[in-house]
Amino acid sequence: MRRTLIYGSEEIVYNLNFRERKTLGITVHPDRSTEVNAPVGSSIEKIEEKVRKRASWILKQQDHFLSFEPRNTVRKYVSGESHLYLGRQYQLLVVKSNEEIVKHTGRNIEVRTSDVSKIEQLLESWYLEKARAWFHTIAQPLIEHFKKYEVAPNKLEIRKMPHRWGSCSTNGRILLNPELIKAPKVCIEYVIIHELCHLVHRDHTQAFFDLQEKEFPEWKKWKNKLEILLA
Repeated sequence: MRRTLIYGSEEIVYNLNFRERKTLGITVHPDRSTEVNAPVGSSIEKIEEKVRKRASWILKQQDHFLSFEPRNTVRKYVSGESHLYLGRQYQLLVVKSNEEIVKHTGRNIEVRTSDVSKIEQLLESWYLEKARAWFHTIAQPLIEHFKKYEVAPNKLEIRKMPHRWGSCSTNGRILLNPELIKAPKVCIEYVIIHELCHLVHRDHTQAFFDLQEKEFPEWKKWKNKLEILLA
């Protein structure tokens, strides 16, 4: 039985099985699928309550296995292909349709079109749309927080950059790479904080790194995660 649990902004999909056993067991497999084995006769309410209590652990396990998954270097844009969105892998589902639309549904990113040659373009446009929405949502509280240093960006823009996740110009304009939308939200936070620190200290001086360490103590961990995911 396939079930879905909403945990904050995350969606956990799991396969529920009833077994002759005394306790409930939860397993996250290397492909990041989640299996819940419950005693026969258990109520759905009790099962969901226990899954919710383990939700944080489930997501951490999925992220752990994700870090070992090799990235596809050549995209074919066909159903079943794996694509990242906010740090998690989703399967591409191509549906032949007269409408042209992309939507995130469960474990899939669904692309509807009658012209397969447009799939890549439609998907990239969808990523860009999501980047615009999420980057500003994530950045706003961080920008407010950095006002205590009497700084604020003049503008926040999204621009493809071949070798950088973000940049901060001398006039205070912050640029973010739309590819970041494929990384976990905390990685996006790291890049934004990094660029906000440049509003205080322009160069990578010790003062800059001290400030970054103060505002985001785990920055090295998430920088490495970002490089592994989107190298």
